[in-house]
Amino acid sequence: MINRIRDIRKDKGWTLADLAQACSPPTTAQTIGRLETGMRNLSTKWMDRIADALQVEPEMLVRSEKAAPAQIVATLGAAGPDALASPRDALLPTDLGGDGPLIVLTVDAATGPYLPGDQLWMRQLDPDQSARAINRDVLVPKKAGRFAFGRLIDRQGDLIGLLPPGAGQKQEVVNDPPWIAVAEMLVRKL
Repeated sequence: MINRIRDIRKDKGWTLADLAQACSPPTTAQTIGRLETGMRNLSTKWMDRIADALQVEPEMLVRSEKAAPAQIVATLGAAGPDALASPRDALLPTDLGGDGPLIVLTVDAATGPYLPGDQLWMRQLDPDQSARAINRDVLVPKKAGRFAFGRLIDRQGDLIGLLPPGAGQKQEVVNDPPWIAVAEMLVRKL
């Protein structure tokens, strides 16, 4: 198994010291460095501590040697693509952690900005966290196993107001949903 601590830490923009301090209880940058390089055994106890600090699932810290990960090789800026000094693992949305589980909404027909074949990776939130989803696309469960999808434009008490993405569609109001899933990433095949 290959340890991915360094890749996840660098993707978050953290130093060894940042990660060491985020651990509970805090540890040293030297210990984190030894765990990253394999000079120290990555036990399940260490995996749990580091995963909690990085806000990812512990299994995201390792990958099989057989499966080659997708690599980030360049960045695209205003002046064009720039090569990275060295490639690094691309992290899936599940690797990035968050407050709730991820769910995926697939698009079968063109709707607003979405095209057939698109996937919307969405983070499931408790309704009381809806303030961070205002003016973003959300999926909300309704009664009888149905859903509402659209831009979250209003929240008043238990009522959630959504503006569907299609032209000319009317606002939809959902009463007291058990959760709200906010769009975090669009995956579109070219």
